Amino acid sequence: MGHSAKGSVGLFWLNAAEGFIDIKKDGQGLLGSVSSMFSAKTEKQVDTFWMFESGIMDMFIMMGPTPKDISRQYGSLTGNTPLPQEFAIAYHQCRWNYNDQEDVNMVEAKFDEHDIPMDVMWLDIEHTDGKKYFTWDTRKFPDSVAMIENLSSHGRKLVTIVDPHIKKDSGYWVHNDLSSKGLYVKNQDGGDYEGWCWPGASYYPDFLNAEARDYFAEQYKLSVYKGSTLDCYTWNDMNEPSVFNGPEVTMAKDKMHGEVEHRDMHNMYGMVYTMATHKGHLIRSENTLRPFVLTRSAYAGSQRYAAIWTGDNTAEWGHLEASIPMCLSLSIAGMGFCGADIGGFFGNPDGELFVRWYQAAAFQPFFRSHAHIDTKRREPWLYSAGEMALIRTAVRSRYALLPLWYTLFYEQEQDGTPPMRPLWYEFPEDEGSYAKEGSHMVGSSLLVAPVLTKGSTQVNVYFPGSTLWYDIWSHQKLDVSGSINYAAPYEKIPVFQRGGTIIPRRERVRRSAALMHDDPITLVVAPDKEGKASGTLYLDDGKSFAYQQGAKLYMQFTWDNGKMESKMISPAGMSTPVWLERVLVLGSAPPPGQVATVSSPSGTSSAQASYDYTTQVLTVRRPGVKLDMEWTIRV
Repeated sequence: MGHSAKGSVGLFWLNAAEGFIDIKKDGQGLLGSVSSMFSAKTEKQVDTFWMFESGIMDMFIMMGPTPKDISRQYGSLTGNTPLPQEFAIAYHQCRWNYNDQEDVNMVEAKFDEHDIPMDVMWLDIEHTDGKKYFTWDTRKFPDSVAMIENLSSHGRKLVTIVDPHIKKDSGYWVHNDLSSKGLYVKNQDGGDYEGWCWPGASYYPDFLNAEARDYFAEQYKLSVYKGSTLDCYTWNDMNEPSVFNGPEVTMAKDKMHGEVEHRDMHNMYGMVYTMATHKGHLIRSENTLRPFVLTRSAYAGSQRYAAIWTGDNTAEWGHLEASIPMCLSLSIAGMGFCGADIGGFFGNPDGELFVRWYQAAAFQPFFRSHAHIDTKRREPWLYSAGEMALIRTAVRSRYALLPLWYTLFYEQEQDGTPPMRPLWYEFPEDEGSYAKEGSHMVGSSLLVAPVLTKGSTQVNVYFPGSTLWYDIWSHQKLDVSGSINYAAPYEKIPVFQRGGTIIPRRERVRRSAALMHDDPITLVVAPDKEGKASGTLYLDDGKSFAYQQGAKLYMQFTWDNGKMESKMISPAGMSTPVWLERVLVLGSAPPPGQVATVSSPSGTSSAQASYDYTTQVLTVRRPGVKLDMEWTIRV
């Protein structure tokens, strides 16, 4: 995506072969000196040179004119990210590897003991029987179903890893079936291609072949993947594919997928693999539950099947800093469900880095802590009491904002706009925002400026546009634009709500998202300079496809100088026990009285209105209206 004050344009190059793209700014770049011999430029511009090993020139140009238009146009070509289950956008706890069933149960219990919410426990390759996927090491996990059901009883899930390399083992049914059916990638002579990966000698299914995808999908059936349940989801790693003894640690380009050489589809292999897993999740639940798949390798269209993370990072401040532009790049390229390993996969983060990473990651779409097998254990309670408390606060801040995140993910499915956005995406005419890195937007309403350097207690924050901003922690109103240094003490990072927006929150943070599903909503109103604001909220059952048949609630809230309204954007398709607990109006003048009038189809009632002269926050307590109906509040 290219952008300037004049507008936005998108270029989608449809080619799955290995490629090289040289970006040249004003004569820079690998090919800049060559190109300057044949052209003369009088204006500053960016040139790109595209070189691919094979394939045809199949190019799509998207004319915008805005960044959001580009996202919508790209989504019309490759598809949008489907709405995930609620648990998937909450907090995930992972490492290579949790030792055994007792270890999983202990870690889960410790999260409750320390009052830190958590939705998903993850198991890496050591949980299997000798790196054979769809199996369990029964010495370590003697009753995996009971382990998963224990998690489920607290509203939690399990994710297990299933990589594409298949162990060469005559006692392994997956290997025997794929071999006998001829569904492996082939050498030029027609024999099965053998590489080396975690299990040792391994073979690689030809996922370009629909028959291979269908076979793999069948393995997720509970009758086949014994020891799993419908609350067990999937991590597809190593799917570039990774081949330890291959050229550049991947598959040689001359291997065959039927009549197609691997060189022609290399970058697509990870996607066709996740297609199989996604289909397997649908088959096992009889198309009732939304899948959750995490992938390391992706291609245009992968967003339809899987979330993605940035891969094996390191416990360094530079890698924390890099997580933001990496996720932003993925987001505007269609992979909006993205995140980075909290704390770094390699190495051992000290307390400060770990805390700051949690604070930053709490405002990224995919929120997971992960670590290498050789690192020290790093569950939050293994740090100092003070650092654990700060991590707890960061995680709880994510859970309070889950209604906002869930709404953004629904809207992403509708129009392709990612939840995590560059500043210029929301403020396309603000040229000062174009080169600003280290901060980002969550939707259109939150500006996030994490601490990215060791020892820092302030951040240089760029405020785009000419609107009001409100500190979400103190509720202080800021009438600023441009760059200012802003305090960032150890206990928080700067996050600001944009004037003119309304965000939904749930203040009763519980141990998991599922246990908060029916809890009441608080609306935080941040008026603009004209005293107006608007926002949206989306609700459904949090897990099924019933919303696609209309079982959902999608509403818009508006605030106009003392009057708040809720209107359905689409017809109400379900009832809900969720009700409105509070309305907070930031930067407000004192109300004329201490009573708010609430009108709904159920009748007219009153609610208490109070005002804090120190913070300038107007609070309407317990309006009591249910969110499956339209209503009006007048203060």
